[in-house]
Amino acid sequence: MGKKGAERRNYSKEFKTEAAALAEKREKPISRIAVDLGVNESVLRRWMQQAREASQGGPPPFPGHGRPRDEESARLRKEVKFLREADEILKKAAVISAQSESR
Repeated sequence: MGKKGAERRNYSKEFKTEAAALAEKREKPISRIAVDLGVNESVLRRWMQQAREASQGGPPPFPGHGRPRDEESARLRKEVKFLREADEILKKAAVISAQSESR
């Protein structure tokens, strides 16, 4: 389990690429490089694997900080918020319109 209240750190693509390249040189143990960079060893190994796969024609390494479904969820939440606000405005307009017609 993760630490409660721990904030997820985001690293740039350049940092990940350079860290993976440094670890691939094997001048130091990967565990030592991870400690020096301030990242978990398993994270560094994953970056190395992603860089290796990309060099062999796989998907591009380090596509971003979110998964496509996370981006879609965020877009849909924003759209729902907009539609709810529009609905509230229309409800208020209908009440005002009904009041003015009854006079």
